[in-house]
Amino acid sequence: MKKWLVALFSVFALVTSAFAAVDINTANQQQLEAIKGIGPAKAKAIIDYRTANGAFKSTEDIQKVPGIKEGTYKKISGEISVGGKAGAAAPAAKPGKASAPAAKADKASVPAAKPAKASAPAKK
Repeated sequence: MKKWLVALFSVFALVTSAFAAVDINTANQQQLEAIKGIGPAKAKAIIDYRTANGAFKSTEDIQKVPGIKEGTYKKISGEISVGGKAGAAAPAAKPGKASAPAAKADKASVPAAKPAKASAPAKK
């Protein structure tokens, strides 16, 4: 029974992953190579571009990667996403992941918390 459940779960995982778009901002080499039309060289170029220039803001930005032009983009556009959304204009900011300038501005505009008062011992 246990083997049966493991096999069923494995099939389900493979089927759902086949239909899921690959997030080009977080995908590793193997995940990128799983996209039809992206081989090892283009996958490495995507990772290198992302490392040098930061996260992609939209799926169209992948055309800035050397070797990926409009034709390739049209073929893979349905298989890629940015921030979990295919064709998203910009990924949503993640809580707690503020950029350095924004974090500094937040600290400057928020007053420091007041220390808690010590409670007095109860009288009997």
